[in-house]
Order: sequence, then structure tokens, then C-alpha cells
Amino acid sequence: MVLLKLADWILYQLLANSCYRAARKMRSYGSFWKNQSLKSSEQQALSFPNVIKCGLESRGSDILVCDIHGGLLRTESFFPYFMLVAFEGGSILRAFLLLLSCPILWVLDYELKLRAMIFITFSGLRLKDMENVSRAVLPKFYLENLHLKAFEVLASTGSRFVFTSVPRVMVEGFLKEYLHFDNVIGTELHTVGHYFTGLLSDSGLVVKHRALKDYFGDKKPDIGLGSSSRNDHLFISLCKEAYVVSRDDVKSGTSSIMTRDKYPKPLVFHDGRLAFLPTPLATLSMFMWFPIGVFLAFFRLFVGIYLPYKLALFLGIWSGIDIRVKGCSPSKSGHRKGVLYVCTHRTLLDPVFLSTSLGEPLTAVTYSLSKMSELIAPIKTVRLTRERKQDGETMQRLLSEGDLVVCPEGTTCREPYLLRFSSLFAELADEIVPVAINASVSMFYGTTASGLKCLDPIFFLMNPRPSYHIQILEKLPRELTCAGGRSSCEVANYIQRKLGDALGFECTTLTRKDKYMMLAGNEGIVQDKRKKS
Repeated sequence: MVLLKLADWILYQLLANSCYRAARKMRSYGSFWKNQSLKSSEQQALSFPNVIKCGLESRGSDILVCDIHGGLLRTESFFPYFMLVAFEGGSILRAFLLLLSCPILWVLDYELKLRAMIFITFSGLRLKDMENVSRAVLPKFYLENLHLKAFEVLASTGSRFVFTSVPRVMVEGFLKEYLHFDNVIGTELHTVGHYFTGLLSDSGLVVKHRALKDYFGDKKPDIGLGSSSRNDHLFISLCKEAYVVSRDDVKSGTSSIMTRDKYPKPLVFHDGRLAFLPTPLATLSMFMWFPIGVFLAFFRLFVGIYLPYKLALFLGIWSGIDIRVKGCSPSKSGHRKGVLYVCTHRTLLDPVFLSTSLGEPLTAVTYSLSKMSELIAPIKTVRLTRERKQDGETMQRLLSEGDLVVCPEGTTCREPYLLRFSSLFAELADEIVPVAINASVSMFYGTTASGLKCLDPIFFLMNPRPSYHIQILEKLPRELTCAGGRSSCEVANYIQRKLGDALGFECTTLTRKDKYMMLAGNEGIVQDKRKKS
């Protein structure tokens, strides 16, 4: 039945129906018709006031309806979000196929374009993968593209409903968790077992104004938000008050951009490899850079593993890595134990960059480390077991052999937040040096919660110009350590606050378990197969 439906959809919808509509669209690309279209759009936009004119007082009992694209977001294009699903939930090949379809999508009309994107993005995609992308990847990009004034109107209302032609699974999680929508009416997708077929369900593509009539009947919602398109005008005209989120406001960027401090909910954790919004042009640039980035990543790995520290640092900077170091190696006292460097955790390469910057070998301890990361690490790495007594003995032994690096957060965090510090390190050393580390990327994230951790260093080093900023703070005074009478928790909290102040980050009580339960649905523990055997 799936194959029959697929054949029917391709033969009728894509070939017969689209050819006729495409011919009409291509024929209308003359300058006269373009001018007529622009005039028509401008006249429609003038029929409804701009969203900035919507009052916010006494809206607590009002009902608001809108579409997420063109109504809540600063862009009407939904291609980037389909690309995120294709790349993060599917594969790089699926994303490349979606990119290749752009010229065809440009010719198709709205309905056929949406159907084609749904088929390419969702055909054969697992339901579980879509759930992970909806929960851990898409919210970041939705929040960054929220229209500020539209959100203020939304926040002032009592009941909120979204009607959208986009698949419901792509938007419902974000809208209900972050913006507290009462209901989301979107296009439903056909599934077989645990997989999407890429086809629509029997209900078909959601037509917003019809869906609104079916849902509310004769009752009119109080506020409607939409774009200047014809379909949205038909949709919001069914409301008592209708407002347009115009493109002119979006282009100005002054009143529409929503800053992090105004987010309805703090964005602490998110997943996925892409660090940019994958518009068609940005995605094309990424694929053109990809082979160069792979070569550059392996070159940087070779430099870091096999060459001396000074030469590795020079060639790393020459290859485009922005390394900035503030502070210097602390003076060592007469104690036999080594110095314990306590670092913030941004990527798996934190100890490597610290060791290279200091120009001396360090030993790093970590809770989760893939076999690939152990093999390519240019410094000694030791895996901990999460058993406090055993881990304490291991770290004591390593400190007696030399300097040690520990990241007490236990996991990485991409955003400007510090997770709760484990207090174990404070019980083991008197010479503690806090190190504030921050890393930034422009194309690929070098961390993941649900993907292959062995590729984390590769993806980070594939960036055109990744940056590492390292600030070595002063050694902790003896009176502020456990040897000076402080408890281990007090020492850990003090160092967390000190590092947070140095980086301008906010300190939290969130833990590694909180991160992985939210992003991957597990506790993020890498099983040691050697131990099992």
C-alpha cells in the first residue's frame, strides 16, 4: 500500500499536476507580472495593521491564533528547519539530496513544494530520530529566530493556538514546552511501524483558514498573527483583530530580534552538529567546505599528536585556530604532589589545548571517553568509574606522578552556563589552579549527546576558524582549600563562582544527568567493554 501510494503521488502530483503549475509560474516571471504581484502584496499588507500597533493591556483572557512561520518567527522560510531534520535526524546524504532539490522547489507552488520537502526529509526517517531532533535541536533555532513583538503579544494572551501546514512533529514540542501553546494543529504524516513514509496522512495538508473554522466554528478568536502573504490574510481575517508581521520590520532588525535574556525559558542544553541556520546558501557553503574541513581536521590532529608543543601551537594558529592564552603556569611549592588544574568543560579537547598552551605534559581524567578519543589523544587520559572511593584513589595516584587536569562539571555545555561542580577534586589536592576555558565555532559543534562521540574532535577541528580562549587564574590560597578548614562543597562552589565571573557565565545546579536525560533520554554513561570482559 505504501508503494502504491508513493507511485500515485509521484505520477499524478509531481509529474502531471506540477508540470502545469510550473509552466504557469515560469510564464509569469515577466517584469509586468512581478510588479503586479508586488503591488498586490503591498495592498494586502496595508489592509491589516502591523504587529507593533497591537496593545498588550488587558489581554489575559484573549485567544490568539497564528502560524509559527511568518507569524512567530522572523523568517517565513521553513527550508532551514527541514534541513535541520534531514541533517541531524537523517544523514548528510539526505541533507545533500534536499539541497539538490532547491532548484525544483523554487519552481513548484507552495503545496507541492511542501509535499516534496516532506517526502525528501521524512521518507524512511525513524520516529525516534525525529523526536530527538524536535526535543534537542530545533528549539535553539526557533528561539534565536523568534520575533520579539510577536512574542510579547503572545505572552500577554491567555489561550494560544497554532495552525500550520508544516508537519506537527516539527513544531509541537517547542511550542508547548517553551511558549505554552494550548494546542497545535499541523499536518499529520503517514507512518509504518517506527518509520515515516514521507507521505501525508489521510487528512492531507492543513489549510489554515479551513482548520481554524473547523476548530472554532462560529466563534472568532480575539487576535490573529500572520505574514503579508495571501494565505495568511485569509487566515487572520477570521479573527476579531488581525496583525501582520511585515518583512520590513524583520529586515530592520532593531525591534524584532529577541535577545537571550528575554527567552521564555533559559536555553542551557541543545544538541546537533550544525552551529548555523542552514539556509540554502549557507548549506551550499557548508557542503563546499566539507572536504576542505576534513583535510584540515586531520592535518590539525597530526600536528597536535606528533609535533612538539611550540611547533604544534604555531602550526595550529597558522591553520586558522584562534588560540588566546591569558595568565601563566603557576609556581610550584615543595610538595611532592602535582598541581590540580580545575577547568570549565567546553569540548573533549580542553585538556589538550591547556597542555599545549602551557608547553608541558598533563594527565586528564574524564568520565566518558570513546576508544577513538583515547587513541588520538596526545596526552595521557584516564577514565573514571563514578565510584567515589575508587576515583579518589586513582586521582591521588595520578597527582603523585605529576600535574592533573579535571573538569568537575562532568560534561560539556555549549551555552554561557556552568553546571554543578563535583566536590571530589577539592578533597584530593591543596594546590588548585582554576582555568577558565571557552570555545566557539561557526559551522560544526564539537560535542554531542546522542551522536558519535568519537567524531567530536574531528567536527570541532573541521571549523574554518575555531577559537579557544584560556584564562589561567591565580592558585587558590591555602585558607580557601580543604587544608585550610573549608568543606569540599564550599571549595567547589567557590571555584565555580570564580570561573563563572571570569567568563561571564551563569552558575547553575544542573548536572550531567540532567543534560543527558533531556537531550538523549539516558544518563550519558559510556560502558567500558574492557571492564565487562
